[in-house]
Amino acid sequence: MTAKYQLIQKDREQEGIDLDVIQPVVGPPAVDVTRLYRDQGLLTYDPGFMSTASCQSSITYIDGEAGVLEYRGYPIEQLAKEADYLEVVFLLLYGELPNRTQLHEFDDIITHHTMLNERLKDFFGGFHYDAHPMAIMVGVVGSLSAFYHDSLDINSPRHREVSAHRLIAKIPTIAAASYKHNVGEPIIYPDNELSYCGNLLHMMFATPCESYHPNPIAVEAMNLLFILHADHEQNASTSTVRLAGSSLANPFACIAAGIASLWGPAHGGANEAVLEMLTEIGDVSNIDKYIAKAKDKNDPFRLMGFGHRVYKNYDPRASILREMCKKVLNELADSNNPLFELALKLEEIALEDEYFVKRKLYPNVDFYSGIIYRALNIPNNMFTVMFAIARTVGWVSHWMEMMSDPLQRIGRPRQVYTGQPRRDFVPLNRRS
Repeated sequence: MTAKYQLIQKDREQEGIDLDVIQPVVGPPAVDVTRLYRDQGLLTYDPGFMSTASCQSSITYIDGEAGVLEYRGYPIEQLAKEADYLEVVFLLLYGELPNRTQLHEFDDIITHHTMLNERLKDFFGGFHYDAHPMAIMVGVVGSLSAFYHDSLDINSPRHREVSAHRLIAKIPTIAAASYKHNVGEPIIYPDNELSYCGNLLHMMFATPCESYHPNPIAVEAMNLLFILHADHEQNASTSTVRLAGSSLANPFACIAAGIASLWGPAHGGANEAVLEMLTEIGDVSNIDKYIAKAKDKNDPFRLMGFGHRVYKNYDPRASILREMCKKVLNELADSNNPLFELALKLEEIALEDEYFVKRKLYPNVDFYSGIIYRALNIPNNMFTVMFAIARTVGWVSHWMEMMSDPLQRIGRPRQVYTGQPRRDFVPLNRRS
């Protein structure tokens, strides 16, 4: 369909331009401005891409106003309650839930791709003992193309699929090895008898002299967290993966770029920031003081884990995690954990205080995920790594979708230039 939009410009008379409007399956329509610069010499200006659709995608749908999140049409609430993480991985990659045979075959493929090339392990020795695990992840994942270059023809659907399987399978092994390097323990090999999430916990907490049997509640919590973090549409890291991939870079380099983007505290590092905030508040008796600080525009303190760029309602993932948080603390940690008590009180205030309600600052998924990870004995500096493991399937799914899109071309955002106008060079001896 086509609609006519009136564009008013300085020093020009008002004129009409015909622009196509793309109608999605659900959600707001998008004005197609691809011909705007070519035909009219005009650019659109949208800092942060607040109103810009950078691509067409069939993977994830979000309605921030209604608090809706769906993977391939399935509500996140149903997937969180009924599905295993690898079922969700298959769904995101291939578009449909697997049947029993497909799931068994897919599980077998992922399980037998979890080991790393032995020479790759030498990379870990090159990092300082206290290197942040995310720094290690960026370096090691980016180096995978030097070890697995037998499937790097990005024009081959089969090569793309093999690379996708390798990334999804090996990222937990790399993450666990990053943790082991950080704490000075030997790297543990994967166990093919364990589930995806159980194997991760095994590789993190087993040692050569003592076996580790993952607690079923811990595995259940990890499975839920990974499902909720598997994809989230065109967020910063996913957009980074797509932009890197648009240059036809290899998939390992693209995912390394996504990990780097995720590292930021405004994105994947937010749950770590929530724990730091709760620790700073310290006690329920201090909440009023810190709420006042949060409301003070001149105070640098901010309440982390509240509000979301997309959701203008309660983050549906947060309500799911709230119940799992209670279960984990009751089963694996002190149910009277002061951090959880603080979190509940802050949530109560956010849902009732006019300041937060007016600004729609509801708790988001990061608000509870950090507390759960803490209860599972995962250190703060590994929180974003756990996020990266879960989000790898989302990144890979978007990369594969983009690479099979006939309209795909290298990303090249434009800018509004605000520097000096053209001027002549002044020789050094004539400059004042």
